[in-house]
This record gives sequence, structure tokens and C-alpha cells, in this order.
Amino acid sequence: MTELTLARATDLIRLAIDKAAADYGKPICVAVCDASGALLAFARAEGSPLRSIAISQGKAYSAARMQANTDAVKAKLAADGVEIAWFCDEKLTALPGGAVLKTAGGAIAGAVGISGLASDQDQAIANALAATFANGAV
Repeated sequence: MTELTLARATDLIRLAIDKAAADYGKPICVAVCDASGALLAFARAEGSPLRSIAISQGKAYSAARMQANTDAVKAKLAADGVEIAWFCDEKLTALPGGAVLKTAGGAIAGAVGISGLASDQDQAIANALAATFANGAV
């Protein structure tokens, strides 16, 4: 299956929330965007930080728009000495925790954004979801 549907997005959200609870014992916010960066699905687990609502959505949007995981965007910006504001898109963020959702064939279907944990933990969950999506497990 290659298409990112609402049903698949909802499955990814459930996996992310369950993984955060099991691995880190904390609640998170999860956003899933289509390939253009438009929000497809979102959930906030009870007790997750309110700021994580916008942050998770920004991470998903940024991964989709930049066509790269947000930790990679952050590294590239730092290496090139470029500010994210230079892209003239106030919704972009380079905070780790966003991952591109690619099909098994490598086509970008959308992106996921995670917020509520340490940024490396957010990114680990986002990466796990991207791998799950690519292999068609959801």
C-alpha cells in the first residue's frame, strides 16, 4: 500500500502514542501531514504539553515541505550557516521530531511530527513510524 489515508494516519498516531508510553512513560502529540504539508490527522495524548500541539504540527509540516527529516534539516542548516527564517515560511521548524513518510518505492507520501519528549526521543519515534509506513505495516 502506498497511499497515505486517514485510516493509515490514525494507525500511525496510535502506534506513536503507544510507543512513547511504553518506551518513555510520557504522553505526546502526533501530527500527520500529506505530501504538501497539509494536516491530515492529529492527536494529543492526555497530559502532553500544550505547546506540543503546535510543535508537532510544525515538525510534520516542515518534514513534508523540506522533503527531509527535521533532524537532517537542522544539521544541514548548521553546516551551511543558514537560518531557517531565510526560507520565508513562518511555519517551518528544524526541531528534531519530524520524519518524511516514504513508500517502499521511495515516493514521499507525507510526514509525521512528534512532540512531548526530548527532541532525540521525538525523532526516534518519528523515524520508527516512517520505517513502519515504508514497509507497509500500517
